[in-house]
Amino acid sequence: MDSLLHDVRNPLNALSINLEVLSEKLKGETGEVPPSQAKNIKAMRDQIQRVDGILRQFADFIVFRGSTGGEVVLSELAKRSLDVIAHESRRRRLKLNVAIEPDLRVKLQDTSEVSFFLIQSLLRAFGRSEASTEVTVAVRAEGSQAVLEVKDSAGSAPESAPDIIAALGLRCAQLGVEFQVRGDVCRFIFARV
Repeated sequence: MDSLLHDVRNPLNALSINLEVLSEKLKGETGEVPPSQAKNIKAMRDQIQRVDGILRQFADFIVFRGSTGGEVVLSELAKRSLDVIAHESRRRRLKLNVAIEPDLRVKLQDTSEVSFFLIQSLLRAFGRSEASTEVTVAVRAEGSQAVLEVKDSAGSAPESAPDIIAALGLRCAQLGVEFQVRGDVCRFIFARV
């Protein structure tokens, strides 16, 4: 996957280089790109940078870099996970209510799986919620623990994918993370650093 992402970014880099060459060719005697074309050049630069940023963000979540134990800033990871899945919430017309305490750090046997936990719990909540309802995501300190909580609007509706919940529970138990699902609330409880 890492190689594929690298290959996708190569044409993007070529577009960026050719855009700069074109920009130089458009400069007149004043040494400036004409204003009517400068706007288009800027828009193309911005879109190339946007696609590159999206690819980098995608790579952070899809490319397995090996399991590493240690400390992770749960607050930042939660924000990045929400950015990755934001389109899905908009597509389903859900309102996100986000309350993330800054700089909450946790220690884990495998830091690479925290994003997976959050994305799975968000997908569960999105799938259970009706359009125009609210999904709440909270990351907060509770004493010596950090809690990541996702609450949907479905109340005590039956689980649509109980096998995913069972798999999450098993993996959390293996990593020493407490995992709770009660109706509309999905909680992960981590030891704080």
